[in-house]
Amino acid sequence: MIEPMKTPKSPKKEQAFSFSAPTAMSVMLVGDFTHWKENPISLKKQKNGTWKTKVSLDAGTYHYCFLVDGEWRDDPECILRVPNPYGDFNSVREVS
Repeated sequence: MIEPMKTPKSPKKEQAFSFSAPTAMSVMLVGDFTHWKENPISLKKQKNGTWKTKVSLDAGTYHYCFLVDGEWRDDPECILRVPNPYGDFNSVREVS
């Protein structure tokens, strides 16, 4: 019996996310890749007040936002946004 050819899976690409919030107590990344608030990713605060994290993602298009001290915030660095069902916008990250 001949085994079907397997398509090689493209490697995940590391993506950097950051948010400037010098007075915030916590910043979390949430999106379709975290099942939104189900598995948020905590960002680490840098000395300059910017919060950062890196996430490995497969190729694709992802919608996300930040939770800053529990409040939904857009990514001010992201120019691509789409409306969400709550009357606000999600930021979009395209990974190739």
